[in-house]
Amino acid sequence: MLNLMKITSLATLILLLNGCTNVIDTLNPATNPKVDASIEVVNYNSIKSIPDMANIGFEWEKVNDSRVIGYNFYRTEIDKGSKELKLIKSIDNKYATHYVDKGLEPKTRYAYQISSRIDGGIESKTTDAYIVQTLPRIVPIDFVQAISNLPHSVKLLWKPHPDKRVGYYRIEKYNTFLNEWILLKTISQRLQAEYLDTGLDNNTSYKYRIKAFSFDDVESAPSKIVIAKTKPLPQVPLNIKASNNQNKEIILTWDASPTADVVKYAIYRSDFSLLGYSKIKEVDTNTHQFTDKTENSGKSYYYKVIAVDKDGLESDTTSVQGISFNNLSNPSTNVALIEQNNTDSKSQKIKL
Repeated sequence: MLNLMKITSLATLILLLNGCTNVIDTLNPATNPKVDASIEVVNYNSIKSIPDMANIGFEWEKVNDSRVIGYNFYRTEIDKGSKELKLIKSIDNKYATHYVDKGLEPKTRYAYQISSRIDGGIESKTTDAYIVQTLPRIVPIDFVQAISNLPHSVKLLWKPHPDKRVGYYRIEKYNTFLNEWILLKTISQRLQAEYLDTGLDNNTSYKYRIKAFSFDDVESAPSKIVIAKTKPLPQVPLNIKASNNQNKEIILTWDASPTADVVKYAIYRSDFSLLGYSKIKEVDTNTHQFTDKTENSGKSYYYKVIAVDKDGLESDTTSVQGISFNNLSNPSTNVALIEQNNTDSKSQKIKL
């Protein structure tokens, strides 16, 4: 068993550090080591440590006992109220005097005891408890901004983290379908401070947050949540009309789109109302009329007039039907032709 005096010493140190009033009865080793009191013990005063957020580095003086072939490291986590000493590392070389304990929790106190080890699984008494605390987590990113009103995208900006232990960032996006945060992108450079989330729906809001991670993958608390909304489509042109009384042509007219950054209008035509539209013309924003020449009278087309903004976003709209005038079916024209024929006949009769 581990030396009872050392266990008592560890319990006393824990009590002093915690400022507790409750006495810890004992600490239980997870293993039953074979202890030989004649084996040289590691010099407690030679132990030094350098804590990080998730790791603690140790160094100590090697022992001079010729029988020693290595060292055993025991650990317990004070802040969780653990009473069990665990063997966490057996070092197989007496000349090795450095060890890094990894995978620890930030801002947490741990107690360590070290023993010298000889052949046959026999070890010395352990050192007194050596207590060390890991460093706090990296502080959250203190400035994050999400830029709205971009076409199909949101731009994220943040202040590069000042802590040089930061190795990368993770951008998280809230998934409304899953009702949870999901990983959107990993940014591998600390000084990189921009990301564009693209391919998004129009006129839709999205939520984001960013976490900073150390080189050994310890994460900060998330940044504040930022929300941005993508740009809406431009509004459709107003009062779109197509003529049905012009000979061999159809005249389209419309009023301007209310959207301020519209830069042109695109005119589409089809033989059918629901599909098959092709662009036939683009005009500037000062033009609100277009004449479509047809080869024959009585031709019918469907038209769409689309507003296009400075970012290339196109409005949606319903179609209008236009028909070129058919002169063979025009009653007024037929009457005029009949009257002309009657006049010619009377003239001929007078001459006779």
